[in-house]
Parts: sequence; C-alpha cells; structure tokens
Amino acid sequence: MSAEPRVSCVFVCHDGEGRILLARRSAGARDEPGTWDTGAGALEFGESFEQAVTREVGEEYGVAPEEITMLGVRNVVRADSHWVALVFAVRVDPAAVRLGEPHKFDELGWFPRDAPPAPAHSQLAATLELL
Repeated sequence: MSAEPRVSCVFVCHDGEGRILLARRSAGARDEPGTWDTGAGALEFGESFEQAVTREVGEEYGVAPEEITMLGVRNVVRADSHWVALVFAVRVDPAAVRLGEPHKFDELGWFPRDAPPAPAHSQLAATLELL
C-alpha cells in the first residue's frame, strides 16, 4: 500500500465528433486486465498537468493532443492505493492513433461516448460522468 496519495492525469481522448478512444487492458496491466478504460499516467516531478497529459497520450496512443480541456478532479481510494485523479478531455486525430504500449494494452477502439464496451474498468463510469 502506498503511504502517500499520488497524482494521476486521466485523459478521455475523443475525435471531436462524439466518439471516445478506449484501451483494453492486457495481462501486463497494473490492475483489472481485460477491462476497457481511458488513458492515465502519474504526474512526474516538475511537470505541468498539460505536459504530463501530452507525454502520456504520446506514450499510450502515439499521437500528440490537438486540444486539452480539464474536466474535473476525482479522489480515487482503493484497497492498495490513493490517487488524486485530474481528468482531462483530449481531442486527437483518429487517423494518427496507434497502440503505443502493447505490454499494457492489447486493443484500442473508438466508441460512442454513451455506449462504452464491456467489461469496463471499475473507474470508467465515474470518469465518463465528467465528460
């Protein structure tokens, strides 16, 4: 169990036309393998929130954000971790997206924002409520 809360930048990538990009977590994911989720990554020392989101979107999806909008903040306390989740909407070019971290995710997909696939990660619904 982490002794201190950590900061995570959670991002819901979208195409600007109502579709969201989700990734299915692979067997190598930190938690909940086989579930669909948005992207996220820990804030590194000295980074701005926008720098963290830009870095993580590039790592996970191989694309640069076209627009970043902060949606809100969630307090995510689980049995073994405590994250302060800063949630962002990030517009990306769907044609440029690729699977950047196949050791963590095994599939990407575009879905209507109101019809995500199943099974969903335990945090997905609460994240999408902010969108």
